[in-house]
Amino acid sequence: MNIWIVMIVLGLLTFATRLSFIALLERIKLPVTFQRALRFVPIAVLSAIIAPELGYYNEALALSPANPRLLAGVVATLVAFWTKNVVWTLLAGMAVFWILQIWL
Repeated sequence: MNIWIVMIVLGLLTFATRLSFIALLERIKLPVTFQRALRFVPIAVLSAIIAPELGYYNEALALSPANPRLLAGVVATLVAFWTKNVVWTLLAGMAVFWILQIWL
């Protein structure tokens, strides 16, 4: 029973935190420079999450062609650059990763 109380309280806190920004930004006009800077937040967050995962393989830093994660990440980056399509990027990255995991 205690775990449910914790989950509900944390869910409400998360919801309130996100709602506060939405409600606040409706009433306050942010400077244009700040609005432009906010556009880069998602890519910065995703890069901070993904980059360490690409560089480590078997719990060690592996910046070599023997690292299937790194090679799949490079392929996914190239596909994303050329196609500008998230689905193709994911499919290409995962296909290369699976093939390299079997092959290496």
